[in-house]
Amino acid sequence: MKKIVVDMKEIVTRFGENLVHDHIGLTIYEGEIYGLLGGSGSGKSSLLKEMIMLLRPQSGSIHVLGRDILSMSLMEAEELKKKWGVLFQSGALFSSLNVAENIGITLKEYTDLDEDLIAAIVRAKISMVGLPDYAATLYPAELSGGMVKRASLARALAMDPKILFLDEPTSGLDPVGAEEFDELILGLRDLLGFTVVMVTHDLDSIWSIVDRLSVLGDKKIVAQGTLEDVIKTDHPVVAGFFKGVRGSVRSVV
Repeated sequence: MKKIVVDMKEIVTRFGENLVHDHIGLTIYEGEIYGLLGGSGSGKSSLLKEMIMLLRPQSGSIHVLGRDILSMSLMEAEELKKKWGVLFQSGALFSSLNVAENIGITLKEYTDLDEDLIAAIVRAKISMVGLPDYAATLYPAELSGGMVKRASLARALAMDPKILFLDEPTSGLDPVGAEEFDELILGLRDLLGFTVVMVTHDLDSIWSIVDRLSVLGDKKIVAQGTLEDVIKTDHPVVAGFFKGVRGSVRSVV
């Protein structure tokens, strides 16, 4: 039996009178790379924010790593958050801290490790994501877009998470950089065995590294499963992504 790491049932999300999710449900298994795909405004990022307790649905249930996140105490929530890492679309690095300080901040906040050990872990994470050693002393404003993504990924991996949440990880990268970042995520998943939940518009990421996905549209999940399963789904939103010019070109490559 595959171990379930994220389980969402009957999720209803509203912003005022605007209904975003109408009884949505999905299940994510240990070790897989799971994609959330959909047009702008379809609620992909909102769904991810609900998984990481930045947003609370109006109704439904959410279990992450076997815990009911909608009923736990603040202390329990803080303990659970230590078991996942998040890479936000913008990177969200602290501009006043250099790369090494950004990566080490979580370790300083949540562990009792001494400074030397934290520094060693930071160096290891910098190397792990493919950044040069000198990047440790650079500040976010001195980094290229690709370096920001990698530094943010290193910070997300600082606590050796069981789940890695990615919000549009290849956004803003050129095609070569996006492909390299996809390969990095895939390689780290295979090496470290964590689960990846990824919000994306990038069809190349869907084709290349995603094991299963959900496609959001019309306030519902209109298709879910493997890429092969999803492509077979007869729904306009799915057709728009995979049967248009871009999807057709990618499918024959």
